[in-house]
Amino acid sequence: MRQWQGKRYWLVGASEGLGRELALHLSRAGVEVIVSARSEDRLRDLVAELPGKGSYVTVDVTDAAAVRAAAAQIGPIDGVVYLAGVYWPMKAQDWDIDQVDQMGEINYLGAGRVVGAVMPGMLAQGHGHIVLTGSLSGFRGLPGAIGYAASKAAIMALAESMQADLRNSSIDVQLVNPGFIKTRLTDKNDFKMPFIMEPAAAAQEMFEHMNDDAFKKSFPMVFSWLFRLSQFMPDWMYYRLFGGK
Repeated sequence: MRQWQGKRYWLVGASEGLGRELALHLSRAGVEVIVSARSEDRLRDLVAELPGKGSYVTVDVTDAAAVRAAAAQIGPIDGVVYLAGVYWPMKAQDWDIDQVDQMGEINYLGAGRVVGAVMPGMLAQGHGHIVLTGSLSGFRGLPGAIGYAASKAAIMALAESMQADLRNSSIDVQLVNPGFIKTRLTDKNDFKMPFIMEPAAAAQEMFEHMNDDAFKKSFPMVFSWLFRLSQFMPDWMYYRLFGGK
């Protein structure tokens, strides 16, 4: 069980949905929560709702200088959670360059900028906790997931590489891979979403994982088995089952 009282955590991408609910969980546990996103109004409203000490810093994760400035403004932290993400359902036949670029910039490259900005401080202070948000869609390519699945696969590989380097250090790395969560992003989908979760339930799963020593958690558990097992399927079987019609 991790000790939360008095710790400082920076949540990036916390203005709504999963990030917002996780901020409330951490605040109730005694954490000083610093939340970031691009929307100042939503951040201000969230900080007003936190039961404990909290503040906000607006940041655009596509801007490396802005990320460095935000990290410097926030100062020493015990942990960072990267939750920022954008999504558009997209088939290869409907490729939108701008939207694919944004998914890569925010979902993956933004995480690299945030982690790069806080890593020197964590190394200097001798401890830290880094939590990255992947997705079940990152385990293997899916139809209609151009841009998004690739960006989440990149996040998952980033976390795995960090774990390989830091597993015997005083910096803890964790990865969470959620399935469908009911937000304005999944509202764009026009297909059935099995095991879709409310943000509060997903945040509870994430908080429980952050309390644990395990590196990775994929949820909902039963739904995640399908994606994890798909990695062992030969290509002919996988694309027959999951390829576009």
